[in-house]
Amino acid sequence: MVKFRYVFYFFLLTLFCCKKPFDLPASSTKSSYLVVEGVINSGSGPTVIKLSKTVQLNNKITANPVLGATVTVEGEQNSVYTLIDFNNNGNYESGDLNLPGNQKYRLSVKTSDGRQYLSDFVPVKPTPPIDSIGYTVKNKIVQLYANAHDPANNTRYYRWDYDETWEFHSRWASAWVYDSLSNAIVARTPAQQVYFCFGNDRSTNILLGSTANLSSDVVFQAPITSIPLTSEKVMSKYSILVRQYAISVEAYQFYQKLAKNTEQLGSIFDAQPTELKGNIHSVTDPNEPVIGFLSITNIQSKRIFIPVQALTTELLTIYPYDCEQDTAAYDNGHHINTVLTELLSQPITHIPTSALGSNLPPTGFLYSSPLCVDCTLRGTTQTPDFWR
Repeated sequence: MVKFRYVFYFFLLTLFCCKKPFDLPASSTKSSYLVVEGVINSGSGPTVIKLSKTVQLNNKITANPVLGATVTVEGEQNSVYTLIDFNNNGNYESGDLNLPGNQKYRLSVKTSDGRQYLSDFVPVKPTPPIDSIGYTVKNKIVQLYANAHDPANNTRYYRWDYDETWEFHSRWASAWVYDSLSNAIVARTPAQQVYFCFGNDRSTNILLGSTANLSSDVVFQAPITSIPLTSEKVMSKYSILVRQYAISVEAYQFYQKLAKNTEQLGSIFDAQPTELKGNIHSVTDPNEPVIGFLSITNIQSKRIFIPVQALTTELLTIYPYDCEQDTAAYDNGHHINTVLTELLSQPITHIPTSALGSNLPPTGFLYSSPLCVDCTLRGTTQTPDFWR
């Protein structure tokens, strides 16, 4: 019993006294490698190639775009198409390329410091249309999926990404605002509406699918994303635009490794990092790593809308902030003290209807924090062109 007590004390000391914070050691290398993201759109629609440089994990800068580069798409038969960084943000764009499918193409990048990078010549791989985007609701989760097929059985390897848009509203409606010029509470104009907004997001995970082991090239309910019914994404109406890409087996293997390196690390049971070898290389220094894989295809897309009424008759949305209301006294036309002025910097949610219905000015109001009343802090009141 005594021995057990000593062992137990030793265990407690180990548990509480030997835990130290782990600081990620800074990398000794200062190398920064080129990252190439995007797909050459062989059909109608823009082509966007994003160029950036890697950053160290302990670096406060997370975005490192490559500016001032010369980016072109080169055909085997000497055709050249130039991509331009119109917004000076590292995104090099072109309009419709409509590339003939009877030749291969490659990407050429010349950076402002004189370094040159070339991809392998890649054939155009046609992408079949998306048959449908659907969803199921189970265990209070909305699971979205894609269906597609290739009658010629030539695609076999697929990749998807998406853009999300949703309509939402703030926790409390604010029909009033404090006007510092007139020292009075006045009704909001339509241009000052901050109750209904639109939010948006883009996919960050790598979404892949393969029918290589199937007799028919049919994709059935490939998972795209999932949304809890408590999310404000499905508070009112939700829309998703899914894009589909046909890729080669080499591109599929590259993205599989990239997903393991970026999405499946963090525990002792996850896959170990593997070296990424794409089809883009440095001409200036053949030993310099380049991160990226060039694919050329026509991009297929499909959009759906999901109103909240199609999901549930019970409102499950949980607002992401604690939103309490409080009261404050007010008298138009009289001096507002410092404390009340600070309160009026918060959005006004309500003025008593009894005061509004009489000839007397209101004597008080309800207010709440900006995040709970002003939806423009997390979205925009501008209705998207595609919204219906």
